[in-house]
Amino acid sequence: MFDGVLKTCCEIIESGWAKDRAPIDTFIMGLATSIRERNDYVEQADKENQEVPAVQLNVIRLLADLNVAISKPEVVDMILPLFIESLEEGDAITPSLLRLRLLDAVSRMASLGFEKSYRETVVLMTRSYLSKISSAGSGENKSSTSEADTERSETLPAGFLLIATDLKNAKLRSDYRHRLLSLCSDVGLAAESKSGRSGADFLGALLPAVAEMCSDFDPTVDLEPSLLKLFRNLWFYIALFGLAPPIQKSQKSDSTTSNSSGSTGNITLQAVGGPYMWDAQWSSSVQRIAQGTPPLVVSSVKWLEDELELNTLHNPSSRQGTGNEKAAISQRTALSTALGGRVDVGAMTTISGVKATYLLAVAFLEIIRFISNGGILNGGTSDATSNDTSDGSSLNYSRSAFSCAFEYLKTPNLMPAVSQCLTAIVHKAFEAAVSWLEDRITETGNGAVIRDSTLFTHACFLINSMSQREEHIRDISVKLLGQLRDKFPQVLWNSSCVDSLLFFVQNDTTSTVVNDPAWEAAVRSLYQKNVREWIVVSLSYAPCTTQGLLQEKLCKANTWQKSQQTTDVVSLLSEIRIGTGKNDCWSGIRTANIPAVMASAAAASGANLKLSEAFILEVFSTGIVSATVKCNYAGEIAGMRRLYNSMGGFQAGAPQPGVGGGLQRLISGAFSQPQQTEDDAFNEVSLSKFVRLLQQFVNSAEKGGELDKSQFRETCCQATALLLSTLGSDRKSNLKGFSQLLRLLCWCPAYIATPDAMETGVFIWTWLVSAASQWGSLVLTELVDAWLWTIDTKRGLFASDKKYSGPAAKLRPHLTHGEPESLPDINPVDQILAHRLWLGFFIDRFEVVRHNSVEQLLLIGRMLQGTAKLSWSFSHHPAAAGTFFTFMLLGIKFCSCHSQRNLQNFRRGLQLLEDRLYRACLGWFAYDAQFYDINNMNFAQTEAQAVQYFCNEMVNSLQSDSKVRVQENEDTLANDEYHPVWGQMDNYAVGREKRKQLLLMLCEHEADRLFVWAHPVSKEPMPSRAKLTAEKWIEHARTAFSVDPRIAFSLASRFPTNTSLRAEITQLVQSNILDIRDIPEALPFFVTPKAVDENSVLLQQLPHWAACSITLALEFLTPLYKGHPRVMAYVLRVLESYPPDHVTFYMPQLVQSLRYDEGRVEGYLLRATKKSDIFAHILIWSLQGEELEEGSEAAILAGPPDERAKYFQELLPVVRQRIIDGFGPQARDVFEREFDFFDKVTSISGVLYPIPKEERRAGIRRELEKIQVNGKDLYLPTAPNKLVRGIKLDSGIPLQSAAKVPIMITFYVIDKNGDENDVMPQACIFKVGDDCRQDVLALQVISQLRDIFGAVGLDLYLFPYGVLPTGPERGIIEVVPNTRSRSQMGETTDGGLYEIFQQDFGPVGSPSFEAARRNFIVSSAGYAVASLLLQPKDRHNGNLLFDNSGRLVHIDFGFIFEISPGGNMRFESAHFKLSHEMTQLLDPSGVMKSETWDHFVSLCIKGYLASRRYMNGIINTVMLMLDSGLPCFSRGDPIGNLRKRFHPEMTEREAANFMKSVCVDAYNKWTTAGYDLIQYLQQGIEK
Repeated sequence: MFDGVLKTCCEIIESGWAKDRAPIDTFIMGLATSIRERNDYVEQADKENQEVPAVQLNVIRLLADLNVAISKPEVVDMILPLFIESLEEGDAITPSLLRLRLLDAVSRMASLGFEKSYRETVVLMTRSYLSKISSAGSGENKSSTSEADTERSETLPAGFLLIATDLKNAKLRSDYRHRLLSLCSDVGLAAESKSGRSGADFLGALLPAVAEMCSDFDPTVDLEPSLLKLFRNLWFYIALFGLAPPIQKSQKSDSTTSNSSGSTGNITLQAVGGPYMWDAQWSSSVQRIAQGTPPLVVSSVKWLEDELELNTLHNPSSRQGTGNEKAAISQRTALSTALGGRVDVGAMTTISGVKATYLLAVAFLEIIRFISNGGILNGGTSDATSNDTSDGSSLNYSRSAFSCAFEYLKTPNLMPAVSQCLTAIVHKAFEAAVSWLEDRITETGNGAVIRDSTLFTHACFLINSMSQREEHIRDISVKLLGQLRDKFPQVLWNSSCVDSLLFFVQNDTTSTVVNDPAWEAAVRSLYQKNVREWIVVSLSYAPCTTQGLLQEKLCKANTWQKSQQTTDVVSLLSEIRIGTGKNDCWSGIRTANIPAVMASAAAASGANLKLSEAFILEVFSTGIVSATVKCNYAGEIAGMRRLYNSMGGFQAGAPQPGVGGGLQRLISGAFSQPQQTEDDAFNEVSLSKFVRLLQQFVNSAEKGGELDKSQFRETCCQATALLLSTLGSDRKSNLKGFSQLLRLLCWCPAYIATPDAMETGVFIWTWLVSAASQWGSLVLTELVDAWLWTIDTKRGLFASDKKYSGPAAKLRPHLTHGEPESLPDINPVDQILAHRLWLGFFIDRFEVVRHNSVEQLLLIGRMLQGTAKLSWSFSHHPAAAGTFFTFMLLGIKFCSCHSQRNLQNFRRGLQLLEDRLYRACLGWFAYDAQFYDINNMNFAQTEAQAVQYFCNEMVNSLQSDSKVRVQENEDTLANDEYHPVWGQMDNYAVGREKRKQLLLMLCEHEADRLFVWAHPVSKEPMPSRAKLTAEKWIEHARTAFSVDPRIAFSLASRFPTNTSLRAEITQLVQSNILDIRDIPEALPFFVTPKAVDENSVLLQQLPHWAACSITLALEFLTPLYKGHPRVMAYVLRVLESYPPDHVTFYMPQLVQSLRYDEGRVEGYLLRATKKSDIFAHILIWSLQGEELEEGSEAAILAGPPDERAKYFQELLPVVRQRIIDGFGPQARDVFEREFDFFDKVTSISGVLYPIPKEERRAGIRRELEKIQVNGKDLYLPTAPNKLVRGIKLDSGIPLQSAAKVPIMITFYVIDKNGDENDVMPQACIFKVGDDCRQDVLALQVISQLRDIFGAVGLDLYLFPYGVLPTGPERGIIEVVPNTRSRSQMGETTDGGLYEIFQQDFGPVGSPSFEAARRNFIVSSAGYAVASLLLQPKDRHNGNLLFDNSGRLVHIDFGFIFEISPGGNMRFESAHFKLSHEMTQLLDPSGVMKSETWDHFVSLCIKGYLASRRYMNGIINTVMLMLDSGLPCFSRGDPIGNLRKRFHPEMTEREAANFMKSVCVDAYNKWTTAGYDLIQYLQQGIEK
């Protein structure tokens, strides 16, 4: 009903106002005067608490609402006087409901902003409020009504607040602000003398209105001293009455005492520490007031010294002023507490009570500024002081509340105590700012924007304050800036902060009118120091992003040229260098030291560096070049846009608006002018073009095409420039195209997955996130999706298929178990290196966003979680070690964020992720330790560093595991609980500690291994590692076995001579035999000679066991295992699981196993011959080669045959005939033609024997002419892949021999799988009367070594030429093509090798000579390792060949292992031959100090280290020949000594040092030269 009356009255007034105001005036006055009708109210004056008639109250309300609704000053002027008259002289002069209603009504009318009514009302209300204070405590007040209390505490304050809220006129607001502050000052002075809480009650009620008036007040503008004093007085009384919210955290006190009335000192002290005693609204109001209060500096000189003026703030009757020492002590105590004890009370004796109160007010004000909203003052931005932030917002550093706090410090000649207090206030304010920022670390969205904006505003202010004239202010600025940077490292990469840092001097000094060289020099020095420190620190954590930002700033070259600081900046940046070499920029290990991060930094720099080599990156020079390149690309896009628009290109097609998923923010922003439609058309055309080009690169990569690096980089850079050209656009067309282009820019490098493509990717990604940080989440989202895609598609680091496992894949099934597979078409190492670069960029981004972007942190967490969820998804290629552990390092760093407040809500998830990471890390050690070499020392070094840095992080993690965290884990993960990663647990905390200790030990061992591989000849001592007790080894074995038994077996492989470890693993295997049947590595732990002797029940598991490698299976064929049926059944199952062609290599060993066979091996051999003709042929030749002719040298050496030898000799022809009998017609035909052909060739030797030497060559030709090549499927027995197409008739050469006549014949051959027309010559030697079986064994070992070296990527050369015994003391030997012996070379020249190489390959230093030298080095190193193991003697120059590329090849292995010429006198004492002439090529210095010598020794060491990993396979190959009767086994302990030469007990460094000593010992050893002399004298062999 009331609303209806109001509406009707408004309609009446509005309709008649313009036509005839007289009736309207009469109508309004009639309503107004009606409130004065007393209705016999006076007659009932003797009745107390008489209710006011409802009509009066409703009329007052109606009139107030009418004024507000109509808002006409004329109406207000008619009604307001009547209201005021009633309040001052009429019925409402005394407290009553009528008075309360009238006061509310006049305040509403005053809030309309009509000056006359406003002033009259404010005066009335002010007078009324002061009158309440004067009556407080009087006798009259003691009997005051509830209406009087309501008026004082509610109605008048509400009226003041209403006016403050609704008053819009700037002039009136300024006036009202002054009046309110004056009222507060008067109230404070009057109320101070009141007892109890009345002072705070009166002043506190006004604070909401004051807060509203301060909400739009800029405290940084120049103020009249009078207004500034009023602000000072207000805060003086706020401090005095304890109205400010607590600023010092303390123990909670009893609420009853806190609310009781007490002395001012006690109230002030409680106000400092809390809890808050007053209305919560007052607390929030004080905080709002703080944002609009200027610094309380009243006079520029003696604002704190004028104690008389300060004393006037005390009421004389309050006894708080000068002379009251008790009150002064209380105030000083409160001040010291407020400052956190930074200034002791005893140091404040020179500060009076009133000064202490004043300083306390300053402390409250400055600290509350930061407590309330982080320390951002009211007011807008100004063009002169604003800096554009990287996310498009604008920062004004003058809005930092530190600008107020620092004002106090500018006053000269302050008392020391006062200066200490003011400095302490600044520091406490800083602590409050830090606390406010830390409390909001978990904010996202707009809250995060506000938090970051606050942080960067303070940082910018502190940077700019370094140019203040006052030295102590500069010092404080530097100190606080350093602390802020340490607490919130994200300021390092904020665009506004970097701008302020680089340009702050020119911003400040240009306005300085006083020329002060000393000040300028001091500021410049401070500037240089801090700029360098800032840049170096930011580079040390995130070098990619830092360089991206610097490149963006370097684009501002024109601005720099106007500044004196240009020279300083250029000079500073020019001094900063980072890289893989020695780094002097920072001490200790930082994120940038991680090799992957440094490689990414090189890519982000844009410099054309070879990441395969060590590099030093000059930040400034590369930054200038890259900044220029970026500007050029941006200019190209801008020029293309202008050209397109000028030609009317927008008419060619209408723009097609679209909505790109997730890209709504991509091109959001603000431009002063909107884009035109032609820009939309240009964008559409350009987007389509770049999308098409990038898709072409992807399609080409998919088809295996080679990447055009420069074209791809140019396209990506142009596309990036196009994206960034729309950064400020607010148009939403072409979003779909922009989204697609951004996605392609992120995905193309990942899809192409080459180091070149990834370098380009890192460069453009850094460009994007540096130039447009608001796109950081978008870019990171796409990159995380692309990363997870590489997991699904098994690329690079995630190529988990066996064929990508490097050496293990290439050595199957001979030396490692598993089916042989075709090698991958794509080199997995390139993709791993691409992942490494990519990972470096991720780590860089992690360091940038870890403290301020929960959104991007969670994206990285998604990437980590998706990667670590399956521990077996990683590649086990040894070249992936560094990348793998770098990823794990990122994961552990990320999990350490559990202590950061922004990820505290994800503590359990982080704990689970950490467990997954540790499980994946341990999974790396489930495979045997391997090496890999890409002929790049920098790569090997960075691999070792990456693992070592992970070790360092693990050590830090172990040290930081506090009792609290362990307790939390115990609370959340109970005993006997099933864990999703570890399974059933007895005690999570204990198990976690054991696993981490095991992992740390393994990682340290891996780091040491890789360090030795990277620095094989280094003299640098290895890090000291703790010696483990037998009990600790046992604990490690149990822990490893519980995680994955393969880790325990790998542990035994890494420490092969640790008896405690081996014994424990043996026990674990026997106890868990049923759970590990799929692990071939477990076999040696239960298939032992002892188990065979005892016929252990464990052997019953062999029928179910996974197949092992051939060499391990061969071990079980030795006599030690006594042909145990179950063992033999397993061995034969293993052999039959592989194609016969893969077993053919071990034919000599298989034939020897027939000595102890009971029909099982024979059965396998017969079955295999039916599957492969070549296997059958090689077997027949090998069987024939084992037959002994009576009276032959081999028979004599073998001595009288025992029963076993007789059985073996009788078995050989039987098996041979069974094979032949098993041939089908076609197989028999091939067999007869093959054997007939080579038998005829071999028989020529017998024909030649009676012929004179000078006629033998012609005789060979006559015999060769009789031999026909019958069929196209004949092959060389020594090389079945070479098919014979004919005989070179004039190639027959009779060779020198003491017995029968060996001959050399050249055949025309083709590759079986090659081009039919590609016919090549291949010479073979056919020997009669010589036993070739020992050469076969030696060349088997050499072939194994060659395979090992090739598998691990070592650049070592070995040539295991083919040798095949074809009968008793008969055999075929391949001739090494394009070679001549050193002896032959000596027949044509008198010089040594050094001179011969110059004759053949050109002068020293020429490309051809150095290439030949390199070939000699790699071949010499290969044969050095082979010679160490085989111990070949009789190394005269006739047994050393050199091919036409300078490579060395050893031949003739008639003396190996324990035997040597001259009745085993072992005159050749060096492990390998390294004569003087050889050292001239290897070591130009002649003193073992040249690079080539170090390279040679490094290759020898690496070859030795690589061969040690496959020691058992090599030894097993030799061991099975032990009973063959070969001369090399005729004396000593060849197997034991061979094992000793591997030195399994040595660490990698010890083994490297041993091999180095072998090289040094062989260097020009006199016995080597002596043996050459003997051979020259005895045999005429050139030395």
